[in-house]
Amino acid sequence: MQYRPTAPELLTALADLLERTLLPALPPELRHQARVGAHLARMLERELTLESLPDPPEVTDDEALWAALVPVVRADLAIAKPGYDAWEGE
Repeated sequence: MQYRPTAPELLTALADLLERTLLPALPPELRHQARVGAHLARMLERELTLESLPDPPEVTDDEALWAALVPVVRADLAIAKPGYDAWEGE
């Protein structure tokens, strides 16, 4: 049985509360803490909703290491910095 709301939904609601309701009402010296709290809640929400990757295989050459490392780093970026995981540069 799935209970509602889910943990990711609760974290989204918490981030929205911090950003939309509390942040504008807080004095300037407390706004940074509210932004950090909202950012942390959104990171946790993404971590709970994105699929986890298997551990990378053991590799010995640089090309295979790069191929194994890229999906792991992309998954981490999708959680911590959405949008940066699509980068294709060198």
